[in-house]
Amino acid sequence: MSAQPSTATSAATAGQAPASMPLLPTSLVGSYAQPEWLIDRAKLAGRFPPRVRARELWRIEPEHLAEAQDDATILAIRAQEDAGLDILTDGEIRRESYSNHFATALDGVDIDNPGTALDRSGHPNPVPRIVGPIARRYPIEVDDLRFLRAHTDRPVKMTVPGPFTMSQQAQNDHYPDAEAAAMDYAAAVNAEIKDLHAAGADIVQIDEPYMQARPDAARAYGLAALNAALDGVSGVTAVHICFGYAAIIHARPEGYSFLPELAGCPVDQISIETAQSGLDLGVLADLTDKTIILGVLDLSDPEVESIDTVAERTRRAFDWVGPQQVVMATDCGMKYLPRESAFGKLRAMAQAAALLRRELNG
Repeated sequence: MSAQPSTATSAATAGQAPASMPLLPTSLVGSYAQPEWLIDRAKLAGRFPPRVRARELWRIEPEHLAEAQDDATILAIRAQEDAGLDILTDGEIRRESYSNHFATALDGVDIDNPGTALDRSGHPNPVPRIVGPIARRYPIEVDDLRFLRAHTDRPVKMTVPGPFTMSQQAQNDHYPDAEAAAMDYAAAVNAEIKDLHAAGADIVQIDEPYMQARPDAARAYGLAALNAALDGVSGVTAVHICFGYAAIIHARPEGYSFLPELAGCPVDQISIETAQSGLDLGVLADLTDKTIILGVLDLSDPEVESIDTVAERTRRAFDWVGPQQVVMATDCGMKYLPRESAFGKLRAMAQAAALLRRELNG
Protein backbone atom coordinates (compact mmCIF):
# COMPACT_ATOMS: atom_id res chain seq x y z
CA MET A 1 0.00 0.00 0.00
CA SER A 2 1.18 3.52 -0.78
CA ALA A 3 2.81 5.45 2.02
CA GLN A 4 1.29 8.76 0.95
CA PRO A 5 -1.03 10.32 3.53
CA SER A 6 -4.76 9.95 3.04
CA THR A 7 -6.58 13.08 1.88
CA ALA A 8 -10.06 11.62 1.95
CA THR A 9 -11.25 14.08 4.57
CA SER A 10 -9.04 17.02 3.70
CA ALA A 11 -10.52 20.19 2.27
CA ALA A 12 -9.62 20.83 -1.34
CA THR A 13 -9.64 24.22 -2.99
CA ALA A 14 -12.43 24.40 -5.55
CA GLY A 15 -11.23 22.96 -8.83
CA GLN A 16 -7.89 21.86 -7.46
CA ALA A 17 -6.52 18.46 -6.56
CA PRO A 18 -6.19 17.69 -2.83
CA ALA A 19 -3.54 19.73 -1.04
CA SER A 20 -0.99 16.89 -0.93
CA MET A 21 -0.95 16.57 -4.72
CA PRO A 22 2.22 17.38 -6.65
CA LEU A 23 2.29 19.72 -9.62
CA LEU A 24 0.79 18.00 -12.68
CA PRO A 25 -0.90 15.10 -10.86
CA THR A 26 -1.63 12.02 -12.94
CA SER A 27 -4.80 9.96 -13.16
CA LEU A 28 -6.93 7.62 -15.20
CA VAL A 29 -10.04 9.12 -16.72
CA GLY A 30 -11.98 6.14 -15.36
CA SER A 31 -11.59 2.57 -16.56
CA TYR A 32 -8.54 0.33 -16.56
CA ALA A 33 -8.07 -2.86 -18.58
CA GLN A 34 -10.03 -5.75 -17.08
CA PRO A 35 -8.27 -9.15 -16.86
CA GLU A 36 -9.00 -11.76 -19.50
CA TRP A 37 -9.76 -14.28 -16.75
CA LEU A 38 -12.54 -12.01 -15.47
CA ILE A 39 -14.28 -10.83 -18.61
CA ASP A 40 -14.40 -12.06 -22.20
CA ARG A 41 -12.45 -9.25 -23.78
CA ALA A 42 -13.09 -10.46 -27.34
CA LYS A 43 -16.85 -10.30 -26.77
CA LEU A 44 -16.47 -6.92 -25.09
CA ALA A 45 -14.55 -5.51 -28.05
CA GLY A 46 -16.83 -7.11 -30.63
CA ARG A 47 -19.93 -5.12 -29.69
CA PHE A 48 -20.99 -1.60 -28.82
CA PRO A 49 -20.67 -0.67 -25.15
CA PRO A 50 -23.65 -2.26 -23.36
CA ARG A 51 -26.40 0.03 -22.09
CA VAL A 52 -28.41 -2.79 -20.50
CA ARG A 53 -26.86 -5.58 -18.43
CA ALA A 54 -24.51 -7.90 -20.32
CA ARG A 55 -23.88 -10.69 -17.84
CA GLU A 56 -22.72 -12.98 -20.66
CA LEU A 57 -19.44 -11.04 -20.76
CA TRP A 58 -18.28 -12.32 -17.37
CA ARG A 59 -16.23 -15.54 -17.29
CA ILE A 60 -16.88 -16.16 -13.57
CA GLU A 61 -19.95 -17.96 -12.26
CA PRO A 62 -22.45 -15.61 -10.55
CA GLU A 63 -21.84 -17.00 -7.05
CA HIS A 64 -18.11 -16.14 -7.31
CA LEU A 65 -18.30 -13.01 -9.47
CA ALA A 66 -18.27 -10.38 -6.71
CA GLU A 67 -15.19 -11.94 -5.10
CA ALA A 68 -13.43 -12.12 -8.45
CA GLN A 69 -14.28 -8.49 -9.18
CA ASP A 70 -12.85 -7.50 -5.79
CA ASP A 71 -9.61 -9.32 -6.58
CA ALA A 72 -9.36 -7.73 -10.02
CA THR A 73 -10.06 -4.30 -8.55
CA ILE A 74 -7.15 -4.70 -6.13
CA LEU A 75 -4.93 -5.60 -9.11
CA ALA A 76 -6.08 -2.42 -10.89
CA ILE A 77 -5.36 -0.31 -7.81
CA ARG A 78 -1.89 -1.82 -7.45
CA ALA A 79 -1.18 -1.31 -11.15
CA GLN A 80 -1.97 2.40 -10.83
CA GLU A 81 0.21 2.69 -7.73
CA ASP A 82 3.08 0.77 -9.35
CA ALA A 83 2.83 2.96 -12.46
CA GLY A 84 3.16 6.02 -10.23
CA LEU A 85 -0.28 7.61 -10.55
CA ASP A 86 -1.25 10.26 -8.03
CA ILE A 87 -5.07 10.03 -8.18
CA LEU A 88 -6.59 6.54 -8.34
CA THR A 89 -9.89 5.10 -9.54
CA ASP A 90 -11.21 1.57 -9.02
CA GLY A 91 -10.63 0.98 -12.72
CA GLU A 92 -14.39 0.48 -13.17
CA ILE A 93 -13.53 -3.22 -13.00
CA ARG A 94 -17.03 -4.21 -11.82
CA ARG A 95 -18.72 -2.48 -14.75
CA GLU A 96 -19.65 -3.84 -18.14
CA SER A 97 -19.61 -0.25 -19.38
CA TYR A 98 -19.12 3.16 -17.84
CA SER A 99 -22.87 3.85 -17.75
CA ASN A 100 -24.94 0.67 -17.46
CA HIS A 101 -23.77 -0.18 -13.92
CA PHE A 102 -25.52 2.96 -12.65
CA ALA A 103 -28.31 3.38 -15.19
CA THR A 104 -29.74 -0.11 -14.73
CA ALA A 105 -29.84 0.24 -10.93
CA LEU A 106 -32.40 3.07 -11.01
CA ASP A 107 -36.14 2.85 -10.47
CA GLY A 108 -38.31 3.65 -13.45
CA VAL A 109 -36.48 1.54 -16.05
CA ASP A 110 -37.43 -1.86 -17.41
CA ILE A 111 -34.16 -3.67 -18.11
CA ASP A 112 -35.80 -7.04 -18.72
CA ASN A 113 -37.74 -5.66 -21.69
CA PRO A 114 -35.27 -3.16 -23.13
CA GLY A 115 -35.92 -0.52 -25.73
CA THR A 116 -33.74 0.69 -28.57
CA ALA A 117 -31.84 3.91 -29.16
CA LEU A 118 -29.21 5.00 -31.66
CA ASP A 119 -25.68 4.94 -30.33
CA ARG A 120 -23.36 7.85 -31.06
CA SER A 121 -22.14 5.87 -34.09
CA GLY A 122 -25.71 5.90 -35.49
CA HIS A 123 -26.33 2.19 -34.88
CA PRO A 124 -29.29 0.89 -32.84
CA ASN A 125 -28.42 -0.55 -29.45
CA PRO A 126 -30.55 -2.16 -26.70
CA VAL A 127 -31.10 0.40 -23.93
CA PRO A 128 -33.06 0.72 -20.68
CA ARG A 129 -36.72 1.46 -21.36
CA ILE A 130 -38.13 4.21 -19.16
CA VAL A 131 -41.53 3.11 -17.88
CA GLY A 132 -41.93 5.28 -14.76
CA PRO A 133 -40.30 8.08 -12.79
CA ILE A 134 -36.51 7.80 -12.69
CA ALA A 135 -35.37 7.62 -9.06
CA ARG A 136 -32.42 6.36 -7.04
CA ARG A 137 -33.49 4.04 -4.24
CA TYR A 138 -30.07 3.59 -2.64
CA PRO A 139 -26.40 4.59 -3.12
CA ILE A 140 -25.14 2.64 -6.11
CA GLU A 141 -21.36 3.15 -6.04
CA VAL A 142 -20.64 3.96 -2.40
CA ASP A 143 -19.59 0.40 -1.54
CA ASP A 144 -17.22 0.46 -4.55
CA LEU A 145 -15.78 3.75 -3.31
CA ARG A 146 -15.29 2.39 0.20
CA PHE A 147 -13.48 -0.64 -1.22
CA LEU A 148 -11.17 1.64 -3.19
CA ARG A 149 -10.64 3.92 -0.21
CA ALA A 150 -9.72 0.92 1.98
CA HIS A 151 -7.04 -0.31 -0.44
CA THR A 152 -5.04 2.85 -1.10
CA ASP A 153 -3.89 5.89 0.79
CA ARG A 154 -3.69 8.02 -2.34
CA PRO A 155 -6.44 10.47 -3.36
CA VAL A 156 -9.29 8.73 -5.15
CA LYS A 157 -11.83 9.55 -7.82
CA MET A 158 -15.14 7.89 -8.65
CA THR A 159 -17.02 8.27 -11.92
CA VAL A 160 -20.77 8.40 -12.55
CA PRO A 161 -22.61 8.61 -15.88
CA GLY A 162 -24.09 12.01 -16.61
CA PRO A 163 -27.82 12.76 -16.71
CA PHE A 164 -27.82 13.98 -20.30
CA THR A 165 -25.90 10.95 -21.54
CA MET A 166 -28.21 8.53 -19.71
CA SER A 167 -31.25 10.28 -21.19
CA GLN A 168 -29.79 9.66 -24.66
CA GLN A 169 -29.07 6.01 -23.85
CA ALA A 170 -32.66 5.15 -23.02
CA GLN A 171 -36.01 4.65 -24.73
CA ASN A 172 -38.44 7.09 -23.18
CA ASP A 173 -41.88 5.51 -22.77
CA HIS A 174 -42.90 7.64 -19.78
CA TYR A 175 -41.84 11.30 -19.86
CA PRO A 176 -43.29 13.94 -22.18
CA ASP A 177 -39.82 14.58 -23.59
CA ALA A 178 -36.14 13.74 -23.12
CA GLU A 179 -35.54 16.93 -21.15
CA ALA A 180 -37.92 15.83 -18.40
CA ALA A 181 -36.16 12.47 -18.21
CA ALA A 182 -32.75 14.15 -18.05
CA MET A 183 -33.81 16.28 -15.08
CA ASP A 184 -34.88 13.22 -13.08
CA TYR A 185 -31.63 11.50 -14.02
CA ALA A 186 -29.91 14.65 -12.71
CA ALA A 187 -31.60 14.29 -9.32
CA ALA A 188 -30.34 10.71 -9.06
CA VAL A 189 -26.79 11.72 -10.03
CA ASN A 190 -26.86 14.63 -7.59
CA ALA A 191 -27.75 12.35 -4.67
CA GLU A 192 -25.04 9.87 -5.70
CA ILE A 193 -22.34 12.53 -5.91
CA LYS A 194 -23.15 13.84 -2.44
CA ASP A 195 -23.05 10.32 -0.98
CA LEU A 196 -19.73 9.58 -2.70
CA HIS A 197 -18.12 12.71 -1.32
CA ALA A 198 -19.49 11.93 2.14
CA ALA A 199 -17.99 8.43 1.92
CA GLY A 200 -14.50 9.71 1.14
CA ALA A 201 -14.20 10.46 -2.58
CA ASP A 202 -11.73 13.27 -3.23
CA ILE A 203 -13.12 13.86 -6.72
CA VAL A 204 -16.33 12.72 -8.40
CA GLN A 205 -16.36 12.79 -12.19
CA ILE A 206 -19.50 12.95 -14.32
CA ASP A 207 -19.13 11.26 -17.72
CA GLU A 208 -21.03 13.19 -20.42
CA PRO A 209 -19.72 11.98 -23.81
CA TYR A 210 -23.09 12.56 -25.49
CA MET A 211 -22.71 16.32 -25.00
CA GLN A 212 -20.05 16.12 -27.71
CA ALA A 213 -22.05 13.67 -29.81
CA ARG A 214 -25.34 15.64 -29.66
CA PRO A 215 -24.40 19.26 -29.04
CA ASP A 216 -27.73 20.83 -30.04
CA ALA A 217 -29.68 18.84 -27.45
CA ALA A 218 -26.86 19.42 -24.96
CA ARG A 219 -27.31 23.17 -25.39
CA ALA A 220 -31.10 22.92 -25.25
CA TYR A 221 -31.30 21.05 -21.93
CA GLY A 222 -28.18 18.96 -21.28
CA LEU A 223 -26.27 21.77 -19.62
CA ALA A 224 -29.26 22.52 -17.37
CA ALA A 225 -29.35 18.84 -16.37
CA LEU A 226 -25.62 18.86 -15.61
CA ASN A 227 -26.01 21.99 -13.51
CA ALA A 228 -28.87 20.31 -11.61
CA ALA A 229 -26.66 17.27 -10.97
CA LEU A 230 -24.09 19.61 -9.38
CA ASP A 231 -26.56 21.63 -7.32
CA GLY A 232 -25.46 21.91 -3.69
CA VAL A 233 -22.37 19.72 -4.17
CA SER A 234 -19.48 20.90 -2.00
CA GLY A 235 -16.73 18.45 -2.97
CA VAL A 236 -14.48 18.61 -6.01
CA THR A 237 -16.21 17.59 -9.25
CA ALA A 238 -15.14 16.92 -12.82
CA VAL A 239 -16.94 16.37 -16.11
CA HIS A 240 -15.54 14.19 -18.89
CA ILE A 241 -16.38 15.09 -22.51
CA CYS A 242 -14.94 12.79 -25.16
CA PHE A 243 -15.18 11.57 -28.73
CA GLY A 244 -15.90 7.96 -27.73
CA TYR A 245 -13.76 4.90 -27.07
CA ALA A 246 -10.93 4.78 -29.60
CA ALA A 247 -11.58 1.05 -30.12
CA ILE A 248 -15.19 1.79 -31.18
CA ILE A 249 -15.18 5.31 -32.65
CA HIS A 250 -12.11 5.64 -34.86
CA ALA A 251 -12.55 9.07 -36.46
CA ARG A 252 -11.65 12.14 -34.42
CA PRO A 253 -12.85 15.63 -35.31
CA GLU A 254 -10.44 18.55 -35.17
CA GLY A 255 -12.32 20.19 -32.32
CA TYR A 256 -15.09 19.83 -29.80
CA SER A 257 -18.65 20.66 -30.82
CA PHE A 258 -19.57 21.31 -27.17
CA LEU A 259 -16.99 22.62 -24.75
CA PRO A 260 -16.95 26.42 -24.30
CA GLU A 261 -20.48 26.11 -22.92
CA LEU A 262 -19.00 24.53 -19.79
CA ALA A 263 -17.25 27.77 -18.83
CA GLY A 264 -20.25 28.87 -16.76
CA CYS A 265 -20.94 25.43 -15.30
CA PRO A 266 -20.18 25.02 -11.57
CA VAL A 267 -18.00 21.96 -12.24
CA ASP A 268 -14.39 22.33 -11.04
CA GLN A 269 -12.48 20.20 -13.54
CA ILE A 270 -13.03 19.41 -17.23
CA SER A 271 -11.59 16.29 -18.85
CA ILE A 272 -10.79 16.49 -22.57
CA GLU A 273 -9.02 14.39 -25.21
CA THR A 274 -5.98 15.85 -26.95
CA ALA A 275 -3.64 12.95 -27.79
CA GLN A 276 -5.36 11.02 -30.56
CA SER A 277 -7.11 14.04 -32.06
CA GLY A 278 -4.16 16.44 -31.86
CA LEU A 279 -6.73 18.93 -30.58
CA ASP A 280 -6.08 22.65 -31.06
CA LEU A 281 -5.67 23.67 -27.45
CA GLY A 282 -6.77 27.22 -28.13
CA VAL A 283 -10.14 25.93 -26.95
CA LEU A 284 -8.75 26.15 -23.42
CA ALA A 285 -8.85 29.95 -23.62
CA ASP A 286 -12.56 29.71 -22.77
CA LEU A 287 -11.90 27.54 -19.69
CA THR A 288 -9.17 29.40 -17.83
CA ASP A 289 -11.06 29.23 -14.51
CA LYS A 290 -11.19 25.40 -14.62
CA THR A 291 -8.68 22.71 -13.84
CA ILE A 292 -8.09 20.79 -17.08
CA ILE A 293 -7.81 17.01 -16.99
CA LEU A 294 -5.67 16.77 -20.11
CA GLY A 295 -5.78 13.58 -22.15
CA VAL A 296 -2.17 12.92 -23.16
CA LEU A 297 -2.28 9.17 -23.89
CA ASP A 298 -3.51 7.98 -27.31
CA LEU A 299 -5.70 4.92 -26.74
CA SER A 300 -6.13 4.10 -30.44
CA ASP A 301 -2.64 2.57 -30.54
CA PRO A 302 -1.48 -0.08 -28.04
CA GLU A 303 2.16 0.99 -28.50
CA VAL A 304 3.46 2.73 -25.41
CA GLU A 305 4.39 6.36 -26.04
CA SER A 306 7.80 7.68 -25.15
CA ILE A 307 8.18 9.88 -22.09
CA ASP A 308 9.14 12.79 -24.36
CA THR A 309 6.01 12.38 -26.49
CA VAL A 310 3.73 12.50 -23.45
CA ALA A 311 5.64 15.47 -22.01
CA GLU A 312 5.35 17.42 -25.24
CA ARG A 313 1.61 16.78 -25.46
CA THR A 314 1.33 18.24 -21.98
CA ARG A 315 3.53 21.27 -22.67
CA ARG A 316 1.14 22.32 -25.44
CA ALA A 317 -1.44 23.25 -22.82
CA PHE A 318 0.83 25.66 -20.97
CA ASP A 319 0.26 28.40 -23.55
CA TRP A 320 -3.37 28.52 -22.39
CA VAL A 321 -3.49 27.37 -18.77
CA GLY A 322 -0.82 27.24 -16.09
CA PRO A 323 0.73 23.91 -15.08
CA GLN A 324 -0.97 24.24 -11.68
CA GLN A 325 -4.30 23.91 -13.54
CA VAL A 326 -3.43 20.69 -15.36
CA VAL A 327 -4.03 17.06 -14.41
CA MET A 328 -2.36 14.61 -16.80
CA ALA A 329 -4.63 11.73 -17.81
CA THR A 330 -5.67 9.27 -20.45
CA ASP A 331 -7.75 10.45 -23.40
CA CYS A 332 -10.65 8.21 -22.34
CA GLY A 333 -11.12 4.90 -20.53
CA MET A 334 -8.49 2.17 -20.99
CA LYS A 335 -10.80 -0.85 -20.81
CA TYR A 336 -10.19 -1.95 -24.42
CA LEU A 337 -6.39 -1.88 -24.24
CA PRO A 338 -4.24 -4.93 -23.46
CA ARG A 339 -3.22 -4.80 -19.80
CA GLU A 340 0.50 -4.66 -20.59
CA SER A 341 -0.07 -1.71 -22.90
CA ALA A 342 -2.31 0.07 -20.40
CA PHE A 343 0.27 -0.24 -17.65
CA GLY A 344 3.11 0.88 -19.90
CA LYS A 345 1.21 3.98 -20.96
CA LEU A 346 0.42 4.91 -17.36
CA ARG A 347 4.07 4.45 -16.42
CA ALA A 348 5.17 6.67 -19.31
CA MET A 349 2.70 9.34 -18.21
CA ALA A 350 3.93 9.29 -14.61
CA GLN A 351 7.54 9.53 -15.80
CA ALA A 352 6.64 12.41 -18.14
CA ALA A 353 5.02 14.20 -15.20
CA ALA A 354 8.22 13.76 -13.18
CA LEU A 355 10.24 15.16 -16.08
CA LEU A 356 8.00 18.21 -16.41
CA ARG A 357 8.08 18.86 -12.66
CA ARG A 358 11.88 18.96 -12.76
CA GLU A 359 11.75 21.41 -15.65
CA LEU A 360 9.16 23.65 -14.03
CA ASN A 361 10.83 23.62 -10.64
CA GLY A 362 14.14 24.65 -12.17
